Amino acid sequence: MSRSQPLRNVTVVITRPAGTAGPLARRVRKLGGVPVSVPGLSLRATEDASAVDASLRRALEGDVLIFTSPAAVRFAADVLPLATRATVVAVGRGTARALKTAGVGHVLFPETSQDSEGVLALPELATVAGRRVALIGAPGGRGVLREALAARDAILDEVHVYHRVAPRIDRRHIDPLLKLTRRSAVLLSSAEALDHLHRALIAPAWRRLVQSVAVVSSERLRAVAQGMGFERVVVARSALPTDLLAAAAEVSFTRR
Repeated sequence: MSRSQPLRNVTVVITRPAGTAGPLARRVRKLGGVPVSVPGLSLRATEDASAVDASLRRALEGDVLIFTSPAAVRFAADVLPLATRATVVAVGRGTARALKTAGVGHVLFPETSQDSEGVLALPELATVAGRRVALIGAPGGRGVLREALAARDAILDEVHVYHRVAPRIDRRHIDPLLKLTRRSAVLLSSAEALDHLHRALIAPAWRRLVQSVAVVSSERLRAVAQGMGFERVVVARSALPTDLLAAAAEVSFTRR
């Protein structure tokens, strides 16, 4: 493949939430690839805006804020400016970048394991007994942070600034999947999104999808993808678009 266009003619399936795939699609085109957007999730602001406002105000006056995703930052910043004296923690580089864009000056995040386990390994969270710790994000998830922080005797609060719902999948999403060959990749950074797609796609489209190379953002997602039928899986350095695309570009794609 061309050094200047490492994804030349490779179809790249983007599973980012509905309405958020545009910037990543442009990067794929710049690298010579063919982007196909098939959202695995749809994100919605929490309906009770007054309750979110009150909860977020309390959290901003606490000791530690943990933002679980870039979407958590975006939806929280839509409610209130994120001005705080608390220690601010991000689950990963993408979330840290979103916080800095939102005006938060100092943000902690795990450099290596960019997930809940990595956050819990931060020295700043080793001793949180009696401290007010807020998780900013959406309901659901694995609950690893919630359980571990409660076990460490933190005074825990959860602020759900948005929620995840199943996407609307129709023919404009399915038809491109039916044309996939082994010279294709699917970018995955959410087990929940992959599960939604598994439920929503017709069987022929799903079979085509799992023949692609799955480019995942963590070892945990590698296991999930393999369990759902992907035979070719590579792990990116993080969920950042640059890291996902760099991992995809290193794959040796073969034609059917």
